[in-house]
Amino acid sequence: MVEALSRALRLAPDERVYLFDLAQQRPRNTIAEPTTAVDPHMAQLVADLSPLPAMLLNHRYDIMARNEEIARLLLNFDTLPASQRNAMWLCLVHPGMRDFYVDRESVVREGVAHLRAPWAAYPEDRELAGRIAEFTARDEEFARYWGERDVKVNGRGCKVLRHPDAGEIAVRFEVRMPLQDRDQRLVIYRAADDESRVALERLRRW
Repeated sequence: MVEALSRALRLAPDERVYLFDLAQQRPRNTIAEPTTAVDPHMAQLVADLSPLPAMLLNHRYDIMARNEEIARLLLNFDTLPASQRNAMWLCLVHPGMRDFYVDRESVVREGVAHLRAPWAAYPEDRELAGRIAEFTARDEEFARYWGERDVKVNGRGCKVLRHPDAGEIAVRFEVRMPLQDRDQRLVIYRAADDESRVALERLRRW
């Protein structure tokens, strides 16, 4: 019945998976507890991707591993407690990141749509539910987008960043999922133009 409904509504693949998760009808052999521990092989891969800025996120957007280049591009994660090393928390709450993204509205909207998929897949994940409740209470923009109930998983795109030292940097991002744990996301940034390439190289030298 859920399959017939998804066809009748002409749902996109991400929306179809979301509908099955809401109905808790996904085949049991595809459901497992999400991994929140860092795989040392994935952590090494993140380091080996230098000089490209890269990081590994879990299904809650927690930053599980990162290389030096992503820290120089975004911020020094070592200055933050573990509870704040979350990509969505940084975007919504961290005072130094509020104006970091030129198109912040698009970044937040896309992040909300991404979070809906794991929220539906793991309804008993209290930590994820707590994060979403915190974001909804603290950020009016997040609450509005969450109420729209959009769901989308975007594997690539472009963002323009306002770096406090290097100025505006346009980056293209790629998101890859390890076969061993599809709830994790490997995020890789590349310069989108020559000026941004020079800026990233300057950051790397600094």
